[in-house]
Amino acid sequence: MSMESIEEEQQTLDVTIERLLPGGVGLAHADGLTLFVSLAAPEDIVRVRIDRVSGKVVFASIVEIIKPSPVRIEPPCPYFGLCGGCDFQQLNYEAQLSAKVEIIRDCLHRIAKIEAPLDIPIHASPKPWQYRARATWQFDRSANRLGYFIRGSNDVCDVEYCAVLVPELQQALEQLRNEIPSGQLPKHIDAVSGDEGVSVAVRNVEVSGNNAPTITRRIGNETYHFSAEGFFQVNHDLLEPLIGTALGDAVGRTAIDLYCGVGLFTLPLARRFERVIGVEANPLATDFARRNIESAGLARRGTSPTVSEGSEGEGTATPATAEIVTARVGDWLRQHSVSLGPVDFLLLDPPRTGAENKDIAGILSLRPTQISYVSCDPATLARDLKKLMAAGYSLDSVAAFDMFPQTHHVETIARLSATSV
Repeated sequence: MSMESIEEEQQTLDVTIERLLPGGVGLAHADGLTLFVSLAAPEDIVRVRIDRVSGKVVFASIVEIIKPSPVRIEPPCPYFGLCGGCDFQQLNYEAQLSAKVEIIRDCLHRIAKIEAPLDIPIHASPKPWQYRARATWQFDRSANRLGYFIRGSNDVCDVEYCAVLVPELQQALEQLRNEIPSGQLPKHIDAVSGDEGVSVAVRNVEVSGNNAPTITRRIGNETYHFSAEGFFQVNHDLLEPLIGTALGDAVGRTAIDLYCGVGLFTLPLARRFERVIGVEANPLATDFARRNIESAGLARRGTSPTVSEGSEGEGTATPATAEIVTARVGDWLRQHSVSLGPVDFLLLDPPRTGAENKDIAGILSLRPTQISYVSCDPATLARDLKKLMAAGYSLDSVAAFDMFPQTHHVETIARLSATSV
């Protein structure tokens, strides 16, 4: 069977799904072809339609489930398959967690060439549904549709109820839907939930006066100010254990927090280290980060943190020096890597694209004793870990957090320590 005939005939094939790959697609083989099948479950026997051919890879979608996988369930959301938001609702929750661990392990083996068996514990979300505290909605003015993009397109799927939203955001979505007849809704709407309610921001709007209100969220012992105009994590119920795993029992003199955002990790780091520097390119985020360290009483000089014995880093610390810098990470590292002196602990939480080459080079020039890498993409994490390990760092642990139930996305924390080059 040639690739040309597949494209011409919209060929259908019967295949068995072998496993799920990074990106959430199912892997299958048939007639000498490698198929990536969307919305599949491992061990499904399905009839698929060929949608697209790219080189030797065929992208396909399911037209009939001949024999369902033992872990396949009926997706509870009526928009599943059309809406582009979720792609794991066809799996029971235990299967979702297992698939995400295997996706991380696959990336570490295939990209970072980590051969040894690796234990990857995954922290389940306390709420597999109604967990999402941040969302972006799209509005199609010509069709009066409000919701999310349809899978693989820029058309809007009209959504009345979203099963993964926290109740406060669902209520905000309903209120926005009530405004559709007025014709005043913008094309893009961002919303985030906090302790006081919901902050809503609009983009590409023709009128002024739409600055999003500031809200707060209490995470552990820290309070964070933020708004819908900037980034804050999606699953707030997992943030306290996420921070705890990222920091571990780290204490010392100097810590660096790269891509620090509003200071999610900067504040708890400042309870443990004499000097903490947070670096972030987004000026709105750094404004919030400065406000957060000031509100916490951490933006001033004091004596070094003191940690009681046996507390594993959770002692009472006297506020130390915490500083927020607005700069591109790589540029700032290049300018300050020599003057900073010894760095005990460096945390980086880059965007999905991972760290740029100059960022990795800057980190290596600092030669921090410990590195904690927080990632929302296993593939770019593995790519960057390969560079760090080649430069003399050892991978001490990997842990996963299911920040995004019902999707293939997963948060991963990798801890490294300096060895010899």
